[in-house]
Amino acid sequence: MENRLKEQKLDLQSDRTSTHTFEGNQLRLWFAAIAYILMNTMREKCLVHTEFQNVTIGTIRTKLLKLGAVITILQRRILIAISSACPYKDIFATIYECLSRLPYPG
Repeated sequence: MENRLKEQKLDLQSDRTSTHTFEGNQLRLWFAAIAYILMNTMREKCLVHTEFQNVTIGTIRTKLLKLGAVITILQRRILIAISSACPYKDIFATIYECLSRLPYPG
């Protein structure tokens, strides 16, 4: 439990209180908690048999989310074009396949 709290505090800066109001700081804490839950669930469900199955949230954030890409927004879809030299193309394909198998809510 302590490692998860430390991971959320250090990797997602959930201890940062940079606004002057309680509500603003509370909203930032909620966003950090939601981001941790989403990234941890992605790690547990989609990255099980990959090299990222035992990495921290900070490593996932640095290697997979901080990425240069061209985003094109069309009427019914969003296209994300990453470089052909991206070293984690297979990981992105695995994540996409895993997310596309999930049922739609509602």
